Amino acid sequence: MSRPTEQTVPSWRLMLWRWFWRLTLVVSLAYAWYCFYVPPNDIAWANDIPAAQRQAAQTDRPLLMFFTGEWCVPCRIMKRTVFADEQVAARVNSKFIPVMIHVERPAAATALRHYQVAAWPTTIITDPQGSVLHRVQGGMSKTDFLALLSEPLPTE
Repeated sequence: MSRPTEQTVPSWRLMLWRWFWRLTLVVSLAYAWYCFYVPPNDIAWANDIPAAQRQAAQTDRPLLMFFTGEWCVPCRIMKRTVFADEQVAARVNSKFIPVMIHVERPAAATALRHYQVAAWPTTIITDPQGSVLHRVQGGMSKTDFLALLSEPLPTE
């Protein structure tokens, strides 16, 4: 009598495993898309700090600088949950000159050294001359960010 060398798996069990792995793949891809998706926002971000400082001096508004990186997950979460909010966008655009600094770009090196930024995300509020009024390292919720924007500035 010959013994089979391989055990055969019932077809229903094989189909169940195939569906399990397909579902796992779909859920993983959906989660990856969610993690990296950043919706557009209505904040009028500037990229050039000196130009933003000139605009801040002309309008007598403080600068709101957001130091971010393309690979920074907490930065992406803030962009998705905080900056995409209409209330946040309205407050930022009306009260501040917003500047987004992408830390991986060579032009950001001077700002990183000047403001001693070593962690991302970092949010800094300065007066038009560049003096730091508030600094927060790390991600923030919408509530915390709105509270930061509502704090009285030392120069007021």
